[in-house]
Amino acid sequence: MRLDGKTALITGAARGIGRAFAESYVREGARVAIADIDFARAHATAAEIGDAAIAVAMDVSRQESIDAAVATTVEALGQIDILVNNAAIFSAAPIVEISREDFDRVFDINVAGTLFTMKAVAKHMIGRGGGGKIINMASQAGRRGESLVAVYCASKAAIISLTQSAGLNLINHGINVNAIAPGVVDGEHWDGVDAFFARYEHKSPGQKKREVGDAVPYGRMGTPQDLTGMAVFLASHDADYVVAQTYNVDGGNWMN
Repeated sequence: MRLDGKTALITGAARGIGRAFAESYVREGARVAIADIDFARAHATAAEIGDAAIAVAMDVSRQESIDAAVATTVEALGQIDILVNNAAIFSAAPIVEISREDFDRVFDINVAGTLFTMKAVAKHMIGRGGGGKIINMASQAGRRGESLVAVYCASKAAIISLTQSAGLNLINHGINVNAIAPGVVDGEHWDGVDAFFARYEHKSPGQKKREVGDAVPYGRMGTPQDLTGMAVFLASHDADYVVAQTYNVDGGNWMN
């Protein structure tokens, strides 16, 4: 098992991609903290995963919540060897309809949440010694602009840049920082995404989802499980010499 004896903190892990990562880490021998703003669902997810998982309340837009979640995880699991910054929100609107409130909310969660969670966990890793692995969740949306998705695209481009800068800085302490850029991943969040495009592109419900799935070279939308192999690799010793990279896991949607 590639993560035997390791401990991981995964944000936004009560459902979707974060939950799939937690399940895959446990299968590889790790113990995991299921951190989420929805603590009731995090608790249910941890219970379903089993004794190797705990639930942690965490709002990545509040520094005191980040600090408390890190402290709770360390107290319960002994230390944090792996951090996955997965918590994020989506937004879409034409440029002339973007509000400052929406911009601030997306960047507060997607970018500041990632940065300051990374900071808090990195300080812990440096303090205890021994290095660690940090994995940030970017997106194919961070590789290019999209007509109706300016704020979200910009937030994920910022994640790619943060990963590069943090990776170059923290490798001095034996901490590898890398990122995963998924493409279109199926899940309950797509109900909201599809609704955005139904509104602004005048599509029928479900039409946008079918279109983006058909456009993937692999032939379908991704699933959270399609991303777990990369998540395990980047958390393991197999990736010890991998620094400041962002890997596309998107069925061939984007090449760079």
